[in-house]
Amino acid sequence: MTDESASAPAPVHWKLVIDARDPQGQADFWAAALGYLAEDNSALVRRLLDAGALPAAATVDFHGRPAFRDLIAVRHPDDPYDPDTGTGLGRRLLFQRVPEPKAGKNRLHLDLHPGEGRRDAEVERLRALGASVLREVAEQGGSWVVMADPEGNEFCVQ
Repeated sequence: MTDESASAPAPVHWKLVIDARDPQGQADFWAAALGYLAEDNSALVRRLLDAGALPAAATVDFHGRPAFRDLIAVRHPDDPYDPDTGTGLGRRLLFQRVPEPKAGKNRLHLDLHPGEGRRDAEVERLRALGASVLREVAEQGGSWVVMADPEGNEFCVQ
């Protein structure tokens, strides 16, 4: 008899990376949409600037603190993070700057589950944050609202 757990790979830590024209804008939207926190990498950014390892042009001011210009993540508020870098160690969405706008349908999307009887209120809250309703779906297996974030990335609210 073999011990399958000894040969099974360890779970892999991952993050979902989303291309964005405005990473900080997307981070603000998704942090508010999910109740997540935008990661504070300012201590790391300052260290890299002081060491000459990061040019000032690669940074922006994000809510009064230095941040990377081309990427920012949001994380679940209950998950651990590295206090030295501000990088989350759990559930995260990372927004990275790309030069081109979104083209075509998403191949991957988030499904948000606000809870029984809360879908309509959640859709309105997300609209107020800058999302738009694309369509409502009612099928034998359930119903949901297909929405788009401020950059057109589709997601569903169940």
